[in-house]
This record gives sequence, C-alpha cells and structure tokens, in this order.
Amino acid sequence: MAVRLSERRAERDPEPYGQSPAVDLGGFRERSLQRGVNPVIYWVLRALLVPVFLVYFRMQRIGREHLPRSGPLLLAANHRSFLDPFVIGTLVRRPVYYMAKRELFEKRWQAWILNALGAFPVDRGAGDGDAMATAREILERGDCVVLFPEGTRVRPGPLGKPRRGVGRLALETGVPVAPVAVIGTEDVRRGWRIRPRKVRLRVGRPLHYPTVERCSPSLAGAVTERIWACVSLQWDWLGGEAGTGREPESEPRAREVSRAA
Repeated sequence: MAVRLSERRAERDPEPYGQSPAVDLGGFRERSLQRGVNPVIYWVLRALLVPVFLVYFRMQRIGREHLPRSGPLLLAANHRSFLDPFVIGTLVRRPVYYMAKRELFEKRWQAWILNALGAFPVDRGAGDGDAMATAREILERGDCVVLFPEGTRVRPGPLGKPRRGVGRLALETGVPVAPVAVIGTEDVRRGWRIRPRKVRLRVGRPLHYPTVERCSPSLAGAVTERIWACVSLQWDWLGGEAGTGREPESEPRAREVSRAA
C-alpha cells in the first residue's frame, strides 16, 4: 500500500500556489500504514487525558457496549471541536486513527505528535483519494478509524450535511460502521482557555453493508444518508439542536441500496 501511495504522489500535480511544498502529506500517511501509532506516546497521553475528561468535562459515554473489542471498525461522528478525536478515542480500548486537515501538519513538532497519535492528513475539499486509500488500508488490516462525514467542524447549531466519503468507505471495505454523536465539546474552548463543560457521547449499534466492487456516487450517497440518519438519532437523543440539513432520500437511491443489500 505504501508503494501505491508513493506512486500516486509522484503522479500528482505540483502543490497549489499558496500551500507549502515542504509538507510531505504522503510521508505521514505512509507512516500511519507502516508504523501505526507510537504506543508510548499514545497510551501515556490516554492515561492522562481520560481522568481529566471524566472529572473536568464530566464526560458521559453511552452505548460503548455496542462496539466490538477487536476487528475493523469505522466510527462515523459529527464534528464540533478539536477535542472530538480525543474524546471519541476513549470509546474503545485500542488506538484509533483519524483524518486531520493538512494545515495541522505544517508545523513539524505538531505534525509529529499528531501522526504518533494516529492522525493522517487529508486535503479537504480536494477529494483526497490518498487519504481515503490510507483509511481503507487501515481498516483492512483490522484497526479502528474515526471519520467526520461533515468534512469540517460545524458549530454551533444543528448538524451539517455529510459528504459521501463515509458511504463509499463502508461499501468498499464492508466493515461495521458505528454512528456516534458528540455534544458539549464546542463549548470547551474560549481562545486559549479550556473551560469545564459537560461533554456527552452516544454510540448506536454498528451498521453493516455489503462489499461492492464498483461503488457509484449515487450508491455511496444513499448509504451516507442512512449512516447520517443514525448519527442524527444519537444527536437527537443527546438533546442536540434539530434541523440536520439532510436532504430527503430519493426513491432511486433507496432502491439501489436495497438491491445492493
């Protein structure tokens, strides 16, 4: 997989104007595939953060019993704060991997720490195939990936509209997809100040979809809508603001998903 990523990087166009060419996005992705998380940094930081989350943020985790303890798992969640990957990571007792915007990898020290904690870069808005390929390879080897279908942080207000990447990834890998809702993290940060706010997470039962050889955009979109509907149910249960921005599922899409199942 690392070789395929290197070949794709070599074929890509030069960096767009205004973006630093020194940021080796492919290198960070390859490190996630070849080395994985740094166990010392990951478990030490987790041991420090979990008590802080439970006490300072009064973190409440609902539905953890639905999550498998081993095997590939895709966690699809809404995104409100920079804290979301960290609090979602406490839902399982194993390392999680997640996509992070490329801008976070422009500082070497920050990029090294994030990569050691399981983050790999994604070029948002560019249909980053390399990032999706990295997530797919991590899932295929049996690990856990956190994906934010909204594509960016959405705060405050209702949930944003999901992108169809999560549906595509679910169909290409056939791994269970657990819908997760997070609420309260958007109120934690005020400038550089971290305030004590109650944070709650709720996990639904994992969804299962068949593996397809060729995933059409319409099929990926239909599966994404179904996954996001389950995320919305968890969000509503937590008391999140109504009005998810989801578009009604068209009849052809519904039929296509039914045929695939």
